[in-house]
Amino acid sequence: MAGNWKMHFNIKESTHLANDLAKAVLGMDDREVVIAPVFTSLAAVTQAVSSSGIKVAAQNSFYKEKGAYTGEITNAMLKDTGCTYVILGHSERRTIFMEDDGLINLKIKAAINSGLDPIFCIGETKEEYDAGLTFNVIERQITLGLSGINSNKLSGLVLAYEPVWAIGTGLTATPEQAQDIHKLIRGLFKKKYNNEVAKNLRIIYGGSVKPSNIDQLMIQLDIDGVLVGGASLDVESFSRIAGFIKT
Repeated sequence: MAGNWKMHFNIKESTHLANDLAKAVLGMDDREVVIAPVFTSLAAVTQAVSSSGIKVAAQNSFYKEKGAYTGEITNAMLKDTGCTYVILGHSERRTIFMEDDGLINLKIKAAINSGLDPIFCIGETKEEYDAGLTFNVIERQITLGLSGINSNKLSGLVLAYEPVWAIGTGLTATPEQAQDIHKLIRGLFKKKYNNEVAKNLRIIYGGSVKPSNIDQLMIQLDIDGVLVGGASLDVESFSRIAGFIKT
């Protein structure tokens, strides 16, 4: 149950939210809660949640270990702050910063080799969705994004299916629509790798996840969690999502 804070909150605000969230999710030991603050808040947030069981993710990383790459950050630097995960391939990185599948592949390889677990985001645009290209896009993104990565390197990978048309738009796939895509994704991993990899892969859903739809999303067979945007910025909303009701 992951919350992507995107470009929100300074260090003081981030620490305050992290402290409140740590109290709110106390006792949720049967699920993993992850939060992704901005780079400048990573160390402070990691310290704030250190005794809570909440894990911390970075929102991006570069694939080089060091060098003249102004504005970038390495996986080793992220690990030094206490990060466990790093979000890669998010649609905002793809569309705003023009990151392509090849670059994302390099970033995923570097993250895995450094010991960080990637939260690898995939998803189709509204135009692609309307044209019936959803699975074609997803298959391309997975194939190219994970090119050259052996199955024994995928144990920590989390795959986040985020239909771009449902991010920050108020639109959302129905739980049944999301389940259909997650099932196709798991089948693709079975075909490309093996049944064990497909079975153990955590596939999470992102796209206008709210307290009002979390319970129905989480009863779907192939939805293993969620990646939350706006609703993760509020303690009450995100703790309700993280504490989804099992039925």
